[in-house]
Amino acid sequence: MAPDEKALRAHLAKAPFRAGAADGRWRLIDIAWLLVFIAVTAKDGREYVLRFNASGFPAAPPTAGPWDMTANAVLAFDLWPRSKGGRLGAVFNPNWKGGTALYLPCDRESIAGHDNWRHELPSKIWRPAAGINQYLELVHELLNCADYCAPLGAAA
Repeated sequence: MAPDEKALRAHLAKAPFRAGAADGRWRLIDIAWLLVFIAVTAKDGREYVLRFNASGFPAAPPTAGPWDMTANAVLAFDLWPRSKGGRLGAVFNPNWKGGTALYLPCDRESIAGHDNWRHELPSKIWRPAAGINQYLELVHELLNCADYCAPLGAAA
């Protein structure tokens, strides 16, 4: 097993990840190294699967985007969570990286070119010791805030 996979599996076995899973905030779906699939629960009970590329974990931040497990593709944009005009819309932006990365300071793809975030959003910059939970906590917070709306393509 590669060192980055071993490190990720160790983080998933720790109490913070297990507590989030036990609380229903997220759940591990699958690991197909380098990819890790974790569903995060929104305030309306919908689960949004994130496909993480965890190459280089934990020294390198992961990158993740909404994923359709059935289609094995980026989640159709009409099934993404919607925003009422706040921060959720900036983070869940299908125009960013073709939907393959969330616009978060702890995301490997998104931090590139955003050095200002290190000073403006220091608590959201990737911290290797916090591991995957840092990313999951930020996403869970967004999916459970007042800015969250169900996706356009959601069944009535």
